[in-house]
Amino acid sequence: MAFMEKPPAGKVLLDDTVPLTAAIEASQSLQSHTEYIIRVQRGISVENSWQIVRRYSDFDLLNNSLQIAGLSLPLPPKKLIGNMDREFIAERQKGLQNYLNVITTNHILSNCELVKKFLDPNNYSASYTEIALQQVSMFFRSEPKWEVVEPLKDIGWRIRKKYFLMKIKNQPKERLVLSWADLGPDKYLSDKDFQCLIKLLPSCLHPYIYRVTFATANESSALLIRMFNEKGTLKDLIYKAKPKDPFLRKYCNPKKIQGLELQQIKTYGRQILEVLKFLHDKGFPYGHLHASNVMLEGDACRLLDLENSLLGLPSFYRSYFSQFRKINTLESVDVHCFGHLLYEMTYGRPPDSVPVDSFPPAPSMAVVAVLESTLSCEACKNGMPTVSRLLQMPLFSDVLLTTSEKPQFKIPTKLKEALRIAKECIEKRLIEEQKQIHQHRRLTRAQSHHGSEEERKKRKILARKKSKRSAVENSEEHSAKYSNSNNSAGSGASSPLTSPSSPTPPSTAVEHAPF
Repeated sequence: MAFMEKPPAGKVLLDDTVPLTAAIEASQSLQSHTEYIIRVQRGISVENSWQIVRRYSDFDLLNNSLQIAGLSLPLPPKKLIGNMDREFIAERQKGLQNYLNVITTNHILSNCELVKKFLDPNNYSASYTEIALQQVSMFFRSEPKWEVVEPLKDIGWRIRKKYFLMKIKNQPKERLVLSWADLGPDKYLSDKDFQCLIKLLPSCLHPYIYRVTFATANESSALLIRMFNEKGTLKDLIYKAKPKDPFLRKYCNPKKIQGLELQQIKTYGRQILEVLKFLHDKGFPYGHLHASNVMLEGDACRLLDLENSLLGLPSFYRSYFSQFRKINTLESVDVHCFGHLLYEMTYGRPPDSVPVDSFPPAPSMAVVAVLESTLSCEACKNGMPTVSRLLQMPLFSDVLLTTSEKPQFKIPTKLKEALRIAKECIEKRLIEEQKQIHQHRRLTRAQSHHGSEEERKKRKILARKKSKRSAVENSEEHSAKYSNSNNSAGSGASSPLTSPSSPTPPSTAVEHAPF
């Protein structure tokens, strides 16, 4: 059976791309320091939250570790005298909350291991480098011709994916890169099909796919070897970064923000669209397009990390497209991610937020047309164009590609069916997540509207009107009864006195502020 209904053994159910939010609920002063009690929540579910206790020194340690990113983060300054005063603690708590808001809303920082360990130590206590080294060591026992030169520490953004610079013993000058990755929450292939597909990747030949030299897998992870490229990735070109540097240093705060030349944008964009179309036509799910997954070799862009979808790893941009219910297939995910990539190539930086309301001046209106079709409010609301449609747009339609390499990637029929079912399962989880986010957004809007100042005033006015109306009605009822009583007394009949009804009190329902 190609698809496993239950999560396979070794599968990591946690989606590392689900955003964490943090709110300081209280502080408590001990003998010589103050502790801050923080409520951390994963995603939109209040049930998926926990408390952590942190001191200022813990924040300071995190901040020192994040200095590698080159950002000026708003950590409140140290204070040696008077740091136990109540007003100072209240002010510092506000500053620390602002600091948490900044690091949890920065797309790169929020996904890094340092921040995850600070906010969620239970799920991120393991040393993934050590785990990777153990797996790689086991591999070398059966493949002694390879040798590790050095670990490439934190060159990627994934917490559970590690890289090592390699060499072949009888070719000591040649450098290769080994990548090791754990399984992710979207691994739906059976172990047998998964391992067969991983081992099939070296046979994939395409002018715009970076060649896999060697690939193997077991029931819990995969290991791939590719040639090391001194030129680096497309993101390295855009950010003028060194390929071996840590991800945070390379991309968090570029010294110079500058987009590529128009001809580069056109050529690279066309090449990437061609390989996406090739994979879509083959029925091979991708879903992991971003500038760090595009290797530069000469004048050609070559796609990396085809194994990610087989491993079930979540996409770099998942927290963006999970907000939009019309981006619900891996094909539409690829197109939306292409929009992010095109924006970065054009402006030298990622968009501040998505959807993008208006685009800065670009080298050509043809660029803006493609960006609008993939990143605008209308596009995110109504759905993405196909890759074929993008290839027909003026920005790419006149680009001539010169390559003699014929694409080859033969996938047996049985494995094609396994890929189709796995793709459907990946999309099903995405659709369910989008539905939950949509419902949460609607509920939050309703609560916000209900709790707004204007709504409270309206309800108070209505309550007063209702109270006055009720009082008038009761007064009239009392007058009528009093008149009837007098009439009865005049006629000699006796009637017991009836006390007037109490007016109905205005509503006193408690108003809950939105969470």
